[in-house]
Amino acid sequence: MNLQEKIAQGVKTLGLSVSEHQLSQFYQIIEMLIKWNKAYNLTAIREPEQMVITHLLDSLSIANHLNPGVVLDVGTGPGFPGIPLSILFPERDFFLLDSNGKKTRYLKQLVFEMDFKRVSVLDSRVEEWQPERPFDVIVSRAFASLDKMIGLTDHLLAKNGVWQAMKGEDPVEELAKLPENIEVVSIDRLDVPNLRAERHLVTLKKKDSISEY
Repeated sequence: MNLQEKIAQGVKTLGLSVSEHQLSQFYQIIEMLIKWNKAYNLTAIREPEQMVITHLLDSLSIANHLNPGVVLDVGTGPGFPGIPLSILFPERDFFLLDSNGKKTRYLKQLVFEMDFKRVSVLDSRVEEWQPERPFDVIVSRAFASLDKMIGLTDHLLAKNGVWQAMKGEDPVEELAKLPENIEVVSIDRLDVPNLRAERHLVTLKKKDSISEY
């Protein structure tokens, strides 16, 4: 089974409905990551098949839980989960933020080559960045502990927005350290095809906000 077939099978296992064009785009972003990784060391994962599992399918595993609205992916690294999700939801706006210039340069080139009209790449430290408008969803993957994530991004979240943090095992200890004004909306266990590790998505919001969903 070649890489394209593995991607198609993984997406099907996740229960996602995608076009041939979207499958082709998934393959293209993995191919570009493989190519650039040799020179720029964007990810410690070298094996193409592992990139598909650990980066692409892991990112797509939150698709059915992603809240509506404009998305900010903080600490995006080489574009995960933001890039795969932007391919899956081309009608939505995605902002990818990272302070690593090497990774944001790669992402800007990727966005240009792939002609992603609704993806913006931001090279900044999250605590120093002031956007024109706050975000409906702030998503992160291996970015920081929950309380640190909230502390760093609180100024970026819209009044009724949510944080959606991708975690490994159920982060019981991190949840115990949440600030008083933060409540857990949900903790969803994720099933990533061929990944032999636990994955969870933690959705949080401020207690004084009213979720519309």
